[in-house]
Amino acid sequence: MPDRILVPVDGSNRSDEALEYALETFPDAEITALHVVESGQGDLGTFSGMTGDIPGDEAELERSEAILEAARERGDEHGVEIETERGRGRPDRLVVARSDDGDYDLIVIGSHGRDGLARVLLGSVAEKVTRRSSVPVLVAR
Repeated sequence: MPDRILVPVDGSNRSDEALEYALETFPDAEITALHVVESGQGDLGTFSGMTGDIPGDEAELERSEAILEAARERGDEHGVEIETERGRGRPDRLVVARSDDGDYDLIVIGSHGRDGLARVLLGSVAEKVTRRSSVPVLVAR
């Protein structure tokens, strides 16, 4: 059984389901919910993995805090204290970097279930994390 689990959350039903799965399946694990505020392709934070806040993005930060608060509340419902973190950059890269830096045993990530042309055009954070991660990844779909 994993001791430390990283669960990326974005406020979608799929990420909520992934968090719920982690809570129910691994009740004794330490769980960290990570929300990544996505940066534009030309944003320096995208390339640097910067995790600080940028002045003038209060609306994004408020949304991020609401997502993380919902994760903490979900943990409370299960009697589990969830650690939360926020970062800025490309979600796939930041999730992989954080999993490496944080000594995690497992990533539990939701997938929107796109396939074919939609996945090629839009990309898939879950697919990229699965391909690049040095720790096991459980994709909840």
